[in-house]
Amino acid sequence: MRHNKKFNHLGRQTAHRSAMLSNMSASLIMHKRIFTTSEKAKALKIVIEPLITKSKVDSTQNRRLVFSNLQNKEAVTELFQVIAPKVGDRPGGYLRIIKTGYRLGDNARMCFIEFVDFDDNMLKAKVEKKARTRRSSAKKNAETVSAEETPVTKTSTAVETAIEETPAKEVSDKEVSEAE
Repeated sequence: MRHNKKFNHLGRQTAHRSAMLSNMSASLIMHKRIFTTSEKAKALKIVIEPLITKSKVDSTQNRRLVFSNLQNKEAVTELFQVIAPKVGDRPGGYLRIIKTGYRLGDNARMCFIEFVDFDDNMLKAKVEKKARTRRSSAKKNAETVSAEETPVTKTSTAVETAIEETPAKEVSDKEVSEAE
């Protein structure tokens, strides 16, 4: 029976899979965001979230446990000195997976995996989006407003504004005599 064996092997042997996830973890820690397939990102999230939780308490034992998984001194230093202070108050959910579409070659589902607290674009205050208006809807709105305000038709108001906006041309006596 297959009880409690729900684990994504990612089409790899155990040693290859653990080495790949270790390298991806180090890359994610160093770069704060990586681009990969959705299945690898989900597997990576399962591996790295407990390491981030261990990094909240900076002790020799926790550093050794994290290093045994990462096998990269620079990544361990980055995790304990830069990432852990930023996520110290967060109870979990340190990573975000953003789906980006499908890869051209094999149609694999692709995504970004990134740290929640390190994305500058998401941390900025949200700017209100301007409503996109199309010309056809703008014309309809202008017609309804102008029809409600004045009974004058739109064409006559357009002609009047065009007449008012055009500057008067000064005509000299020579041009008048030449025109006759």
